[in-house]
Amino acid sequence: MKALLDRVMTALRGDAQADRVVPPTGHTATLTLFSAAVMTFLAVFALALSLATGRLADRWSSELARTSTLRISAPAEQMEAQTRAALRVLETTQGVASARALSVEEQRALLAPWFGPDVPVETLPIPQLVEIVEDGTGYDAAGLRLRLQAEVPGAVLDDHTRWRRPLVTAASRLRLLGLVSILLIGTAMAAMITLAAQASLAANTQVIAVLRLVGARDSYITRAFVRRFTLRALSGAAVGMVLGVLAILILPPAQEEGGFLTGLGFQGWHWLWPLILPPLAGMVAFWATRTAARRRLAEIP
Repeated sequence: MKALLDRVMTALRGDAQADRVVPPTGHTATLTLFSAAVMTFLAVFALALSLATGRLADRWSSELARTSTLRISAPAEQMEAQTRAALRVLETTQGVASARALSVEEQRALLAPWFGPDVPVETLPIPQLVEIVEDGTGYDAAGLRLRLQAEVPGAVLDDHTRWRRPLVTAASRLRLLGLVSILLIGTAMAAMITLAAQASLAANTQVIAVLRLVGARDSYITRAFVRRFTLRALSGAAVGMVLGVLAILILPPAQEEGGFLTGLGFQGWHWLWPLILPPLAGMVAFWATRTAARRRLAEIP
């Protein structure tokens, strides 16, 4: 990577007079600028989506990892006694920081998204829920289940393992998806810049032949094309990066009601990530143009 970056900087500091070999305007310039801008714009969104969904999954997983739920199903006349017995068991369980039975209002709020805000919780045969908060060490779920089975027959412990595992898997896969998306975007940019460079080389075949006759080496001609297309890609990528960041800024902020659909931006130092995209686009352009120029010059007699 360092060697490639050094070569890019050398190409950018090359002989500006050699740029006359490459036409400053035309469809090749437009294609290079447009493809670099569009691909960088998409890369900004790929980064933002990957980081935002990863944060969301991590937060959900972290919250579920610290809490558990105890569900007590019993006849109405036994519910209070079994709830008190379960709380006594939890108070003496190592690794449990606190435990409390949810109130009628809290259980009504949990059911409101499905049954509305006026659901008559008091008259429905629903289980009593107990919220368990772990300390830093955590508790032995298997041992706690055995104690509850013996002392509170109607209690069922849910340590959220089945919810937490898919979220952790989703977080890792979303990050991988973001990386794959950026690699595909870079590949598409390289292909477009290669086509533009090949078209420019083909259009300047006679000029290249004349330059060779007056003593210009292929390395000199290659540097001319590399410098021009690398600068074009850097310019287009910078524009695409700025537009992408501005588009991210106008998205709605994170909201609890919106869940996954809001907060799809960057946070903290993650705002620095888009800044690396233009240099990456420049390196992609350098490599693609250099390869295309060497191949094309080898074919020209």
